[in-house]
Amino acid sequence: MKKIIVIAGATGNLGERIVRSVLLHGGAVNALVRTTTPIEKIEELQAVGANVVVIKNWDIPSISSACAGADCVVSALAGLKEVIIDAQTVLLDAAVVAGVPRFIPSDFSLDFTKFTQGENRNLDIRREFHTYLNNAPIKATSIFNGAFMDMLTGQMPVILFKQKMVLYWGDKNHLWQFTSMDDTAAYTAVAALDENTPRYLIISGEQISPVRLRTVVNKVTDTNFKLIRTGSQKFLGFLIKVARVMAPGKNELYPAWQGMQYMHNMIDKRSTIEKLDNDRYTNLTWTSTEALLSEYEQKRRH
Repeated sequence: MKKIIVIAGATGNLGERIVRSVLLHGGAVNALVRTTTPIEKIEELQAVGANVVVIKNWDIPSISSACAGADCVVSALAGLKEVIIDAQTVLLDAAVVAGVPRFIPSDFSLDFTKFTQGENRNLDIRREFHTYLNNAPIKATSIFNGAFMDMLTGQMPVILFKQKMVLYWGDKNHLWQFTSMDDTAAYTAVAALDENTPRYLIISGEQISPVRLRTVVNKVTDTNFKLIRTGSQKFLGFLIKVARVMAPGKNELYPAWQGMQYMHNMIDKRSTIEKLDNDRYTNLTWTSTEALLSEYEQKRRH
């Protein structure tokens, strides 16, 4: 009998990939969507084989009903406090009421347990949710994947293709942790289907330094990019404070300073990984930055 995985945030960029991965690995999916979800999104989920459950009221009775008989609930919800704490808490409580044995929260970030409150707003919100999660009568597993490798193609201001530059802060030899969204989704899927996961799983498609990244970019573009140090970690911290004053974006999920905060954490020595859990599942493959950037470069040229 197939294991049933309930996925919240199933229409999101990561959530939809998790849905497909669970189905690919032999699981069944109950995809939770709201009444405001576009019909085409619902049809896309149904087309790949997911059982779509439309939640009219985001409350414990409604969600627990959708979780009945499930083996794991996966949260791929994205947002600020009202989502990561408020909505996710309802999801967690509903899973407990339904007797679901396992819960995977919407962490999908670098290992924020190494950092303290006040260093990163979005990670602080996840840490606050953990204080509730850790006391809930359910087995929880957080997956830490660093930064999404896909962001190197534009969202993260590191590789400037037009200017032919690779920018970095701090130490040019410090290893940054990247995992593609597809690889993160695949790992999450098999972890959701695994009955015996630990509290934390740390993965990385590749750990790469700015020096090595420049070499990779030069290779895939057949061009000579310059490696530019934009400043120290301390100076970046100063710029974050200025940016938060000038453009606070309190209700925005990713204002400019939030991305800067994440980079500040990435270049911190505390982000160094002692042990990866990549090899926990032998049937998975990992996308390298070279492979991802090569595919992007081919599309960019055409």
